Amino acid sequence: MCGIVGAVGNSPVNQLLYDALLLLQHRGQDAAGIATMNGSSFSMHKANGMVRDVFRTRNMRSLPGNAGIGQVRYPTAGSASSEEEAQPFYVNAPFGIILAHNGNLTNAQSLRDEMFYRDRRHINTNSDTEVLLNVLADELQRATNSIALDAASAFAAVTKVQERLKGSYAVVSLIAGYGLLAFRDPFGIRPLCIGRLDTANGPEWMIASESVTLEGLGFKFVRDVAPGEAIFISQDGQFQSKLCNPNAKLNPCIFEYVYLARPDSCIDGVTVYDVRLLMGNYLAQKIAREMDVSQIDVVMPIPDSSRPAAMQVAKLLGVPYREGFFKNRYVGRTFIMPGQAMRTSQHKAKFIPAPTAAPLTAAIVGNAERAMRKKPS
Repeated sequence: MCGIVGAVGNSPVNQLLYDALLLLQHRGQDAAGIATMNGSSFSMHKANGMVRDVFRTRNMRSLPGNAGIGQVRYPTAGSASSEEEAQPFYVNAPFGIILAHNGNLTNAQSLRDEMFYRDRRHINTNSDTEVLLNVLADELQRATNSIALDAASAFAAVTKVQERLKGSYAVVSLIAGYGLLAFRDPFGIRPLCIGRLDTANGPEWMIASESVTLEGLGFKFVRDVAPGEAIFISQDGQFQSKLCNPNAKLNPCIFEYVYLARPDSCIDGVTVYDVRLLMGNYLAQKIAREMDVSQIDVVMPIPDSSRPAAMQVAKLLGVPYREGFFKNRYVGRTFIMPGQAMRTSQHKAKFIPAPTAAPLTAAIVGNAERAMRKKPS
């Protein structure tokens, strides 16, 4: 579960990609990477750490070009500590391809063996993203009969890729000298959406994991990438798309709505915040059926993503809503920290239980009222 972004603009996109990754930081904290394309040349910088720590001014200056991709990583395959597994990944043939991926391939090992024994391709890391990149490279090689590439050949390659891959994947990639290729698995398990910004020099495009990224950077949300769909955007901003799997059917990951995505994002036509409110409605109905509501003292949200649901439960059951834990905002998302030991230790610093309230004596009430009336110095 990572965050990915791709952009094709009319001016350098390095700062745009950096800002987009900041808006996607909640999806991954272990590593960050940006790759840009200037003509047919790639530039890339990636490392372990948060976005603000990975990219310094000197790194941003080394990323020229009007097209690029980026990723923030939460490792669900491979090694969390290996900087070699930070994304994007690069392969030099055919054409030159750089790719970033959000998801998990369930048949990564069999594909790895296939890459070696059938295609004579070497996979250097334990990351399933490198496997996916080499499958795409192999199919692009088969789909093109010359040194040139067009959108039809790219879509034919994606069709074959989707036949070979099993699991979840939302992908952004750059093909040297041609443009940006993005696609989503036939079940639409991982989110991916399209944004457009009209400028005096023509449209600029952005593909990102969440709509909040587009809107936060001034892009107009166009639509979600459909399950099984591929998008090709040329370097001059020509947009083309094709449904590469006629049997595609939307079956998104519920964890996006429950916890991972930001509440102000819209995924597959539904606002995450509204889904969480609806979950609260369903939970309240279940509690009312199975419990004695009079025995419930308060409803408390833990963690923040449960707040809309908790508010609905409290409202529908007529039970007081209270904050039971106070959050240290300077500790990152603990569920995506590498290793249970680190997650456990950070929980102690992140969530502080609310102190037990003392009885409201006349003296305490009087002191509180005087403090509220006192003007700040």
